[in-house]
Amino acid sequence: MSPKNLNAAIKIPNILKKNLKNQKISKIYKRFERNLDIYENFVVAVSGGPDSLALAFLAKIYSIKKNLVSKFIIVDHKLRSGSTNEAKATQKVLKKNSINSKILSWHGKKPNKKVQSEARKKRYQLLFAESDKFKIHNILLGHHRDDLYENFFIRLLRGSGLKGLISLDKKSEINGKILLRPLIDQKKEDLAFVAKYVFNSYIDDPSNKNEEFQRIGIRELIKKLQKKGLDKKKFHNTINNLKYSDSVVSFYVKMNLKENTFFSEKKEKIYLRKEYFEQPYEVVFRSLIESIKIVGKKHYPVRGKKLSKIISNLENSRLFKQTIGGCIIERVNQTVMVSKEH
Repeated sequence: MSPKNLNAAIKIPNILKKNLKNQKISKIYKRFERNLDIYENFVVAVSGGPDSLALAFLAKIYSIKKNLVSKFIIVDHKLRSGSTNEAKATQKVLKKNSINSKILSWHGKKPNKKVQSEARKKRYQLLFAESDKFKIHNILLGHHRDDLYENFFIRLLRGSGLKGLISLDKKSEINGKILLRPLIDQKKEDLAFVAKYVFNSYIDDPSNKNEEFQRIGIRELIKKLQKKGLDKKKFHNTINNLKYSDSVVSFYVKMNLKENTFFSEKKEKIYLRKEYFEQPYEVVFRSLIESIKIVGKKHYPVRGKKLSKIISNLENSRLFKQTIGGCIIERVNQTVMVSKEH
């Protein structure tokens, strides 16, 4: 049976189907469908906020239409006293709309610093482990257009380079898992409309009102800049233009890695030819990040400041040795190698 005939035979539950009769929701779904455009099973991360509830609804419709397996996961970080009740409430509202879900909890000691960053890492860890049970590689996340803008300013304040400024992309990869953001072109207010229309409610995270969290401060900054004339359409075009520039740099990074490196027999060591370091600085910088990720087998890139110092030392010293990202970078005369730290 062809996919077209197969889809025709699948019935969408009435409680979900009736919502597609709304013209605005139908239009949002069509954009979502174009953005996602996959024919493989997937996991959906749901938090209970308007963005993730809209994602859950759209993803459920998509999975039924394409005859795909979809798993909906709620992560309870247990960082607040009411988080467990919120997770259960989210599960209940999904169930009412024919969407079954599972709650995963973060047990153990919680961090005092970099709370949101550590929570994100743990969330991915739980999602990856659950997806492994079903041999699923695709994970859908609820990032939208406003998240794209906020991420730009956060990275700008950190002094990030081109890659960092546009790091929130439609598709990325972590440890063999494909992170998909099919809402990245959707407006936050449109997603809130979907969540309210379909589920009649959503959870407003109390931390969204807490100015201690950097992202929330950035959100308020963007609102102030809009009053001063910031045009979000032009801003979006700027980000897209930066992405085009980034793709050019990425091309030369791939060429540098292909032409100016070679592996040891067991691929636990990469030798870097002298031509590797004769490229423009940004190409060398990113090439070294990729080399460290390949050998160290870690996703998260190393810190920029430390790596900049290493590049400087490699260029100016005949003898040099430094550990970073689970690797040892060593120079002996004209030979530079990156090996796994044991």
